[in-house]
Amino acid sequence: MTAERFLQAENVLFTAAVAGYLAATALYFVFFAIKKEGPGRWAGHVFMAAFGLHTLAMLLRGIGAGRLPLTNQYEFATSFAWGISLCYLVFMAKYRFRALGAFVAPVIFLIIGYAAMQSREVRELMPALKSNWLAIHVSTAIISYGAFGVAFGVSMVYLVRGRMREDEFHRREMPDLEKLDMISYRAVSLGFLFLTLVIVTGAIWAERAWGRYWSWDPKETWSLITWIIYALYLHVRLSRGWQGKKAAWFAVVGFICVVFTYIGVNTLIPGIHSYA
Repeated sequence: MTAERFLQAENVLFTAAVAGYLAATALYFVFFAIKKEGPGRWAGHVFMAAFGLHTLAMLLRGIGAGRLPLTNQYEFATSFAWGISLCYLVFMAKYRFRALGAFVAPVIFLIIGYAAMQSREVRELMPALKSNWLAIHVSTAIISYGAFGVAFGVSMVYLVRGRMREDEFHRREMPDLEKLDMISYRAVSLGFLFLTLVIVTGAIWAERAWGRYWSWDPKETWSLITWIIYALYLHVRLSRGWQGKKAAWFAVVGFICVVFTYIGVNTLIPGIHSYA
């Protein structure tokens, strides 16, 4: 197959993945609304299929482009959505509560929908991106953002569960509040670890590409702000015992900053990271 054929196949699979995530989101909403196991089971199957198509689309994109598909708005947005999907599946496999999908799947769909609105044109890499640090820096960002996305979803479940009357559905499909709080904390801790690696590897890469470790570019600044927010979350949790609703809102605000760091900064504040 030629590079063009790979990219055409990628477009088809990407579109199918978007449709799959939309269908999974709808099924998760039905599952949460009517509290029947059937839609939840189907939602899980559809989500897995969408994730498989999404993964294959990214692989074909890489083959067709002749490089890692991590260098522009479209590629990183779809990778961002993929990272949240991967982390969601990992946490689902460990903790097994399908109600989380009703809060995470919409986020994934919105981000991959944003990717669908971006240009899919394959362009020659700018010199700064021709580095082995690209894979390390961006892959750690994908895992970090994915973990923060899961923490956001778990925190939303916590906030909603605290307002709903206890019934058989909640006992069967959702952990209790204490366990939800613990899951969110673990997701934030994972995301924070990888966000630290994002900043460190980005600084090393910047020094090699531009001769300086830090330039206060808008994305660097907002990445630091996001890091500080999650650092405060961990600090007040460990030193002052902040748990429950306060911690959940902290995780929600942190993820809003994550989204702004990627989408808001790229859209509203041009800088040297505007290509990604």
